[in-house]
Amino acid sequence: MITLRLDKVSFSYPAALIFSNASCEIQEGCYGVIGPNGSGKTTLLRLILGELKPDAGSIFRDRRLAAAYMAQDVALDPEQSAHEAVYLGAVRILAVEAELAELESKFADPAYYTNEKRLSRLIERQDHALTTYHDLGGSGLEGQVNALLTDIGFKEHELSLPVKNLSGGQKKLLGLARIIIDRPDILLLDEPDNHLDLEGKAILAKLIQSFPGSVVIVSHDRYFLDLVVDEILEVDQGRIEQFKGNYSEYIFEKQLRLQRQALLYQAQQKEITRLEQAAKRLMMWGKVYDNPKFSARGMNILKRLDRIEKINRPPSDEGRLEIDLGGWRGSKKVLEISALQKGFPVDRRRERVIVLDDINLLLRYGDRVGMIGPNGVGKSLLIRLILGKMAPDAGTIYLGPSVIPGYYAQEFETLDPKQGLLETICKAGSFSENRGVAFLKKYAFSYEQRDTPVGSLSGGERARLQIALITLSGANFLLLDEPTNHLDIPSCEVLEDALLEFNGTLLAVSHDRYFLDRIATRIIALSGEGLNEYFGNYSDYETQRLSPD
Repeated sequence: MITLRLDKVSFSYPAALIFSNASCEIQEGCYGVIGPNGSGKTTLLRLILGELKPDAGSIFRDRRLAAAYMAQDVALDPEQSAHEAVYLGAVRILAVEAELAELESKFADPAYYTNEKRLSRLIERQDHALTTYHDLGGSGLEGQVNALLTDIGFKEHELSLPVKNLSGGQKKLLGLARIIIDRPDILLLDEPDNHLDLEGKAILAKLIQSFPGSVVIVSHDRYFLDLVVDEILEVDQGRIEQFKGNYSEYIFEKQLRLQRQALLYQAQQKEITRLEQAAKRLMMWGKVYDNPKFSARGMNILKRLDRIEKINRPPSDEGRLEIDLGGWRGSKKVLEISALQKGFPVDRRRERVIVLDDINLLLRYGDRVGMIGPNGVGKSLLIRLILGKMAPDAGTIYLGPSVIPGYYAQEFETLDPKQGLLETICKAGSFSENRGVAFLKKYAFSYEQRDTPVGSLSGGERARLQIALITLSGANFLLLDEPTNHLDIPSCEVLEDALLEFNGTLLAVSHDRYFLDRIATRIIALSGEGLNEYFGNYSDYETQRLSPD
């Protein structure tokens, strides 16, 4: 059964066309929405929800179906407890409870119990409300809330914690639980996997897989999309293209479609050129020989060409991110960490909490290492220690004599927010203005953005700028802290291709499992108990971790 359909929908903001004649169908199951940043993924969710109305076309949805939306930034009352935040999300149940209480009070009102007709209607309303309350699971709400909080990883003592004391990942999962508890028919989720570590992403995947209705989810996490989605909705250049299967199946089908489109486009262009030349000859003969029949036949051919449904030219790589990391061999031994320890004071008595303890690690030229671990375990801290931005409490960190590190900071602290975009690049590369503009174009920046302050750029734009600066640094040892967090999928794939060509050593902190599958040949898992190493990519790590010894 079709839950929802967009039929030839067009939508524009004042400064930009988002959709033009776009169509798609959503049934029961999970749909992944992908596309470049700014292509209209969030707009699609808001159109489905009914927050936005199309300029043209139609959106068909059964009015009885309840839809729930979770934005990228979850809005929760910071003073509420985790339990309250979820419990109060059961809006429909609580509304029916309030209605039942109101009806109950009317049974004691003489205006009702002394009037047979009014009493009969009151009983009917109560029966209908009780049926709705039962269908929504109202009588078991308290148990549902506790079970859902347990499912998303909350311990019993954490249920009373104020939202303001929770981590970003916990808030994200709490926001999802809050809308699931209301039993909607359609879930609309905008990048719900942001701020989640690997354990959080596994919990999220389990929640979505067990949801009984329709889920439409915007995500840049390709591994996650492979796990949970049944179909892909690709949003790009004003259109929505629908593909059966998960992300990997989409990639395969997409390439086949592009190849077929290229062949059909070339064949059609060849035929159009042939007919245009034939029409031109006939019209010329009509003039030379003063023969209206030739001219009429030429005009008829041109009219036929106007009526032909033109096949679009396959998309080119113009405007696509271009990354050349270069790199060079450098030292054979790149990094050696021995018995490293780092802690921080937790109170005025100078008591310390140890974050990293007895860490040992050796990296040689050409190693491609992915670092994983729960949020807060010290992954970014270890990177800062390697870079010399902080000093260890104990142990040693050795960098090879010809090693030049290149650092990608998760929070963009390496960038000057007040400096202009072009000024930043020209200073880093000793470029002229013209050369700087040409260089920025390779990283998908327009000429009009040249004077934009770095602090005004979007997360994705600052990510691309930081990558551009690394390419200018001459680094042969890359330390990357969540490099794919703000990139759209096409940009992630370009970055991965560049890293595979990189002639140097790589250490990348990441929760992006697809990224780790492509670039890592070794995984180091950091936990409160220390550091463990696994050979292979992320999938190999999972296999080794889950296999019995």
